[in-house]
Amino acid sequence: MSFLKGNRFFYGWVVVVAFLLIGTTLFGIRLTFGVFFKSIESQFSLTRTFTSAILSANLTLGGACAILGGWALDRFGPKIILFLMAIFTALSLFLTGQTTAPWQLFFTYSVLLALGTGPAYVAVMSTVSRWFDKKRGLALGIASSGNGLGTMVMAILAAYLIANFDWRTAYTVIGILALVVVMPLSQLLKRDPHETGVLPDGVKAVVMNSPNDVAPSSTISLTFPQALRTRSFWLVLFLFILFASSFYLVLTHVVPHATDKGIDPVKAASILSLMGATNIAGRVVMGTVSDRIGRKFTTVICTLLQAGTLLWLMWSQSLWMFYLYALVYGFAFGGSEPILAALIGDTFGVGKLGAILGVLDAAWGVGAAIGPIIGGYVFDVTDGYFVAFLYGALAMTVVSLLIILIRRETS
Repeated sequence: MSFLKGNRFFYGWVVVVAFLLIGTTLFGIRLTFGVFFKSIESQFSLTRTFTSAILSANLTLGGACAILGGWALDRFGPKIILFLMAIFTALSLFLTGQTTAPWQLFFTYSVLLALGTGPAYVAVMSTVSRWFDKKRGLALGIASSGNGLGTMVMAILAAYLIANFDWRTAYTVIGILALVVVMPLSQLLKRDPHETGVLPDGVKAVVMNSPNDVAPSSTISLTFPQALRTRSFWLVLFLFILFASSFYLVLTHVVPHATDKGIDPVKAASILSLMGATNIAGRVVMGTVSDRIGRKFTTVICTLLQAGTLLWLMWSQSLWMFYLYALVYGFAFGGSEPILAALIGDTFGVGKLGAILGVLDAAWGVGAAIGPIIGGYVFDVTDGYFVAFLYGALAMTVVSLLIILIRRETS
């Protein structure tokens, strides 16, 4: 199946572009806490462990919201869910900008932003996976590029607003942006291609000529209870925890680490922006490659590259070293995340993928909560991040091994 169905443009690509722009906003907000880190630490005279805990609480609750969001997406579709997420995100940032005590951040940022951004990954991956089969790697790579584009755009925007105004104004402006972008785009989303009367791109209709005919493997979908009984589900769940702990450790602490080395705060924020830029390239390039040479092999290459760059980060001192780290790490992470989601769709099918991804994303939330705490605690104890980045590298090495063990499940 091509981009066109008859004389009509395949609507799946509208869904992809809508999610690209929505993700740029929601992922960008979720992934740039590191830019605000020292402002919040200084405003409330906090330790880095306590400051990290604000994000960790958000990510833990975001995992719980992902479970609920996955169920809701399967039941109600993405249009209403993303509309509500925009409201919670804007409300979170408006109230965060008005906080006067640290405990308030655990409600305004940790709880409300979890409701606003927690189901974002599940929404993108489960919905786009339903629209595509043959080009699933490419489609997921483009749709999820908001992860990288959002980091690139929001990091620079936040750094500029903080430098010229303050961190409270920055959150208010970004909250308004969430409303303006996400609410209208949410109304373009559709649950699956059947709503437009077409089939997923690359999937042909199955004609059953006799009771003994069976559907091809691409149409086989496991329910969540069935997936739960497979070895592959538990392998993916464990690797999600390790992967997220490594990623969010770095995402939260790489900017504070760079400023500790004497790098200007705006230039330090540009490290995240560079990661975001190469993240986009990695998603599109490696997503296309995975459609040709296989998801598993491509993902392992990307995760091993991340492990190697974290070893490089342990000894990074100057800006060019941080930039080189950002170039490779951003590309590798961008390449691995959507391919891993495509691999999960290949492994369990897409019929109940929202519920399956919701639980897996909750595991991601657990790892994401652990990572920043590890980084903050290691810094408070050792006055540096050497051991924390070493943990991140080892975690990604184990992730690579677990990916090799995943296999397609049929029941």
